[in-house]
Order: sequence, then structure tokens, then C-alpha cells
Amino acid sequence: MYAVYTAAFAAALTGYAPVAVARRLASGVPLHLRERLGLGRHEPAAAPCGWIHAVSVGEAIAAAPLVEGLRRTWPGLPLVVSTVTETGARVVRERFGGVARHRYLPLDFPGAARRVIASLEPAFFIGMETELWPNLLRALAARGVPTMIANGRLSDRSFRRYRLVRSAMRRVLGHVTVFAMQSDEDARRVIALGAPAERVVVTGNLKHEPLPDPAGVADLWHRLLGLAPGQPVWIAGSTHRGEEEAVLDAHRQARAEHPGLALVLAPRHPERVGEVMGLVRSRGFLPVRRSELPQAASPRSSNGPPVERATLAPLAPTVIVLDTVGELAQLYSIGDVVFVGGSLVPLGGHNMLEPALRGKPVLFGPHTSNFREAAAIVLAGAGGQVVSDADELATELKRLLDDPARRALMGGAARAAAASRHGAARATLDLVARYLRPDVGA
Repeated sequence: MYAVYTAAFAAALTGYAPVAVARRLASGVPLHLRERLGLGRHEPAAAPCGWIHAVSVGEAIAAAPLVEGLRRTWPGLPLVVSTVTETGARVVRERFGGVARHRYLPLDFPGAARRVIASLEPAFFIGMETELWPNLLRALAARGVPTMIANGRLSDRSFRRYRLVRSAMRRVLGHVTVFAMQSDEDARRVIALGAPAERVVVTGNLKHEPLPDPAGVADLWHRLLGLAPGQPVWIAGSTHRGEEEAVLDAHRQARAEHPGLALVLAPRHPERVGEVMGLVRSRGFLPVRRSELPQAASPRSSNGPPVERATLAPLAPTVIVLDTVGELAQLYSIGDVVFVGGSLVPLGGHNMLEPALRGKPVLFGPHTSNFREAAAIVLAGAGGQVVSDADELATELKRLLDDPARRALMGGAARAAAASRHGAARATLDLVARYLRPDVGA
């Protein structure tokens, strides 16, 4: 089975190689090939480490309470956080600098996995959100390294695909020591794929309890973006192609009644910023990139209070396009209303709990299969509203902007609903102590 998988992985990688090289030449996106093959030069591990893998930005942010909990519980244990993407690496370096060092995940070849494991000497491995790499998990098991899937989830799409190779999945899942799943449904699905039921625990979602924002962060972001005191602003986060048009139509309708209204538009994929800027201009708005605005050191929760530059912007344009990584969650703190994308188009949605935890009324479309539980929490608590198109988005946006009392009530309900599900970090750390036994850092 592993030989067939490795051959298929090599073929897929060969097919993707021209795309990766083109991105390298066109956009300067590095390949990190030597490091991902385990051939890069790294200082030998001084002591066994805790290895957390977070594939990209979302998983790295979700891992923050776990990384912080590991640091506090086992302060002598070195930590390594690996990613696949360059943007994920940037978030790790900025948020966890001084707490954990970054490595790129090895390509899932047996030799690469063995070399990286030997260089890291992990005491344990934690993979965020059901990152299953068969050769890596097999190599970890061969060295006796206990492993955990943390914040585990299986989307409808992933579950359908894995079921096609259920017999192979049973062997892969057998190498995992414990599964910390987000929900009862995720637990049921991983057991159906072959995970031993006695190793599966429902811990909740780590995204329900991010580290708190620094004090005064909302006021600081207002100044950094050049927003006037009291200026209304709404945020469209994690949008995809086919959604920005609806957002801009809703913005136009809302501005007819609220002329000072500003929009922060955050496309899910940073490489689409140029396309989105063009779309904003085509709708008659003057966009500005977030990176072009005067800025301080970004106010990240793990690095303490920022040091502000002296010169700040005048009144910001009506549409600010977010072209930076890792800032969206905190930017939600300045929104009077928040729309969460990936949901007006059939892509499964994105995390509506980030704005909910910041006390914001949340709007999202009907396509939320990837965040089904989060959507249900927000809707059941009366902290959010489903909108199906630009007209409904504009109607709900205007209704909330017109009624501060309703806006405050809905935002408070969103915060309470999201906060009611706290406890995932503590439950996950308890499983680390019970099953992964990092006594080397005690």
C-alpha cells in the first residue's frame, strides 16, 4: 500500500512541478525544496521537542492557544511548528517568535520523513485538523513517537474521498495515538474510516478560544486605517471569486444611506488582491491596499503592544483591500457588521466564530458545510443571519447599520454563543499529558 501511495505522490508532485516553478519565477514564491526533502542544514536538536504541524495560515492561528498552553505547561520543552505554505510560515514566525521555531513539513517520501524526524528528535507530533501524511506517520510510529490529530475535522468532501480508500486509511489511522476531534460528527466519521474508537475523543474547536487581542487594539486599527472617530465600517472577510461583486453591490446600496461607510474587503487568497483591486475600481470605488496605509508594527496578540509610528493617514478611502496575512481576525474588532465569505458560493464557508468572539453581528451565505457546527452555534444564539445574495446582504447590512441597539444585541449574542463552547484547549492539553507524555520537558 505504501509503495503505491509513494508512487502516486511522486507522480502528483511531478505534475505540479511546472506550476511551482512558474510561481517561483513569476511571483518569487520559494520552493524550499532542500528543506522539504530533509537535506537542509539545521542545528542538531539539543533536546527532544514538541512538533506541531499547521499546514497554513488558518491552522497556525488555530494552534495559538495550544502552543501557548504547551509553553506554560512544559516550559522546558522546545517547540517546533511546521507549515506547508509560505504565508503560514510568516504567521508562525510573527506570532510564535521566541516561543517556537519554524520548519517546513517534509515532502511525504519515506527518506525525507526519516531525515527530518532524525534532525528534530520529536518527543511527540501534533497534526492540526486531520493532516494525514502516511509516510510521515509511519516513520514517526517506527521511531516510537506518539502522535495526535488535534482540532480534527473531516469535511463532507474529505470524508467522501477518504471512504474510497477506507482499507488503506485504516492502516494510516492506526499509527495515530489519539484523535482530538472537533465534534461528534467528526468523531463518527474518523471512526467510520477505521480509527479505533477508544482513541477518539471530542474536545471541541480550538478556533472557539483564540488568544485575547491586546488592549486598545480596535482604537489602534482605526488610526492605522485612517478611519475617523465614529466612522461606520463593515468587513467582508475571506471572500472568493463570485462574492466580491455581491459585497460591492451591497456596499453601494448601504452607502446611499450611510455616505461615510467604509468597507474592509479581505480576499481569502492574497494572490487575488490585484484582481480584486481591479474589480473595486470597475465598480467606481477608489480602493487602497492595507499595506499602503501608514502602519505600526502589527498589533499581534503574542508580541505585546505595538509601537505606533508618528504619521497616520487622513480619512481612508471607501474600500480598503486587505493584502496582508494574519491580520483579519483582529481587524474584525473594528467592524460594525461582518460578512464571512466562502458562503455565497458553494465552497463550504469560513470561520464565523472569529468575529462572533469579538462581539460582532455576523452575516454569511447558505454554503457553510465546512463550518456547519460554528454556523449552527451562531444562528442558535441569534448572533448571525444567513443571506442568500447581494440584495439580502444589503438589506441586512442596512438594517444593522440603522439600528445600533439591534446591532449591539446581536453582537453580544454572537459573543455569548461562541464563548459557550470554550474548553477545547484545556481538553487537548489534557490529552497531550495523558497520551503523548512529554516528560522530557517537565
